[in-house]
Amino acid sequence: MSGAGTRVEAAPRLAQWRVDTLPCYTYRKSDPFRVGLWNWYISVERNNKQTSVKLFAELSNSAKNTAPAPIASFVAKLLISFPPNQKIIVHPGIFDKHLKHDGFLWTIDSSVTGRFVIEIEFLDLKVADPSGGEPASVWASNEIRQSSDNTALSSLARMLQEGILCDITINADDGSIRAHRAILATRSPVFRSMFSHDLKEKELATVDISDMSLDACRGFLNYIYGDLRNEEFLTHRLALLRAADKYDIADLKEACLESLLEDIDTGNVIERLQTGHLYRLQRLKDSCLRFLVDFRKVYEMHDEFNVFLQTADRDLVAEVFQGVLAAWSGR
Repeated sequence: MSGAGTRVEAAPRLAQWRVDTLPCYTYRKSDPFRVGLWNWYISVERNNKQTSVKLFAELSNSAKNTAPAPIASFVAKLLISFPPNQKIIVHPGIFDKHLKHDGFLWTIDSSVTGRFVIEIEFLDLKVADPSGGEPASVWASNEIRQSSDNTALSSLARMLQEGILCDITINADDGSIRAHRAILATRSPVFRSMFSHDLKEKELATVDISDMSLDACRGFLNYIYGDLRNEEFLTHRLALLRAADKYDIADLKEACLESLLEDIDTGNVIERLQTGHLYRLQRLKDSCLRFLVDFRKVYEMHDEFNVFLQTADRDLVAEVFQGVLAAWSGR
């Protein structure tokens, strides 16, 4: 139960829990307190011979569920009574300890009576590198990485917007945009192949994307350069899907898929179904078929469905009929 006796006073790297009294054979657990990426807890247990202090971490609400357990360095102290007669018991120190589910346990070979304070001074908190490199401090690395990422994205956007040292021209259907070969090649294996071999794109320093409008092409490049706005994405997502498939940009293709799944309705379901079939997006096809068949919308769309039957890919039409027949047989 939360209250004054369970609250931990916490600064960015220091935590103190004041325990007024702890009767023998008693267990007590603190309220959570935040340090670094995690919510922390302290617990204390006393018997007639020993006092045990435990420190353990949980993920805070703002941390991702995939965040690893902390690798912690800290100093633990037990401040018994208060000045001028204060007695201090100091743990030798914990350095780079991987605090998994069992946390850190400190057993003191004496039964502490009266009021005392449990103090934890965090020297560093690290997380493991998923790629196997050295663990990185959450205090230094997160701030530096975020600042570096923001600066890099801002700089890339300026390079495109201001035409800084451009070396390639992208010709859209109704205009052209200057860009940078190295950036395009980094984001797309298709662009990289164009610029690495003796093709016309390399020789002429131009790429023709005649199936995209200038606005859609600008949105495509904005995505590559990390500067695509949400409204721009929604406006051009079908064109962006086509470009992502053509130039093998998997993350953009996935983003388009997730977006197209979110707003299927009677006005667009036929188009989305054909889009899913064209770009081999099985999840989109399945969602459209479910909308048409399971929700019986196919019976409300006579005109649109007749046009679909006359013009669509024969394999797709057969797939839709199989779905309808399966629904009928399952009644």
